[in-house]
Amino acid sequence: MDPVLNPGRYVYCTFPGRVPTGLRPVVTVAEAEGVTAVVEQAEAEALGLTYTYPAAWITLRVTSALDAVGLTAAVAGRLTEHGISCNVVAGFHHDHLFVDAEHAERAVRALAELAAESA
Repeated sequence: MDPVLNPGRYVYCTFPGRVPTGLRPVVTVAEAEGVTAVVEQAEAEALGLTYTYPAAWITLRVTSALDAVGLTAAVAGRLTEHGISCNVVAGFHHDHLFVDAEHAERAVRALAELAAESA
């Protein structure tokens, strides 16, 4: 596992139907209550969108199977030990973490330590 901090800050927005045309989310989730979109904070502000949870985006550069057991639990557990909130999204190729932006560097260090222990 090689945690990499992506540049920028990201926020969570929600919409009753679909994502507005032209918005460029990095993650979308369709729920019964509406669509959640994670977008760059600057884009949300430029469009006047209501948002919450300014986050840093960390990509775990390890190819893990979608049916792998334990990676999410290990990552969440380590961040919990450091008092860092975390929202996990599994992509086809990598897992992505959205952590409180104020704790981004601490999160990357904690995850690097976890990776070193597992090597």
